[in-house]
Parts: sequence; C-alpha cells; structure tokens
Amino acid sequence: MNQFINCGQLWWDAEFSCAFCGDGGCEHAGPGQAPEDVRSALLAEHGPSRLCVAGPVASLVSVMQVLREVAKVSLPRARELADELTDTGLVGTLAEMEFLRNRLRSRGVIAEVRSDGGADGGPIPS
Repeated sequence: MNQFINCGQLWWDAEFSCAFCGDGGCEHAGPGQAPEDVRSALLAEHGPSRLCVAGPVASLVSVMQVLREVAKVSLPRARELADELTDTGLVGTLAEMEFLRNRLRSRGVIAEVRSDGGADGGPIPS
C-alpha cells in the first residue's frame, strides 16, 4: 500500500500477491483520499506525521481556503482546523501532510512536516 503525490494530487494504491502461486495485481491506483483500512496500514507501518505552521500567518483566509479545497469542509469547520493547524498542528499520513504543506505553500503559508510518533493520525481533517 502506498500514498503519494502525483501531478499535484494525492494518490493511493494497493497491490496484492498470492503467497501460494505468486500471482499478484493492483487493487487500486488513482487520486483521492485513501480508504480507512489503507490509511490505518500506512500509519501502523510508518507512524503519523504532524503539519505545523512554521511562522506567523498574516491571515487565516489562505489557510481556510486550502482546507476547504482539500478536505471539502464547511467554513466553520475550516476555521476550527485552521486554528488547530496554527496551534498544535494537524496529524495524518506523511503524504497527506506533505500534500497540505505544498498546497499551503502555494498560498504563501510556510509549514513544516515532522514525525509525530505519539498521535494516532486521523484522516485529512473533515
């Protein structure tokens, strides 16, 4: 199972193989939010990552716009997530946090991603 950024989009894939015959294949490959079982496996294998703003943010508007675009959340929920991002940070898979970081950077918001072994890593906030 993998999650990665491709052509500016968050993608995931899942492959399988048969231990008996050696055959295998691709279960899914494409853009979008990974299903919870894929996310859980990635978090268990690699641990969660935390995205934190790396300096003062002049306005939360840019942050909220990115969160609304990526997570498809309401304006009040985007505000809550923006507050969380600028306070303790958001937690998820490495690819999810890198994706959000890149989108924030495109709006002039500098953020950093770091390992966060102590958290359980929720989905891209919604």
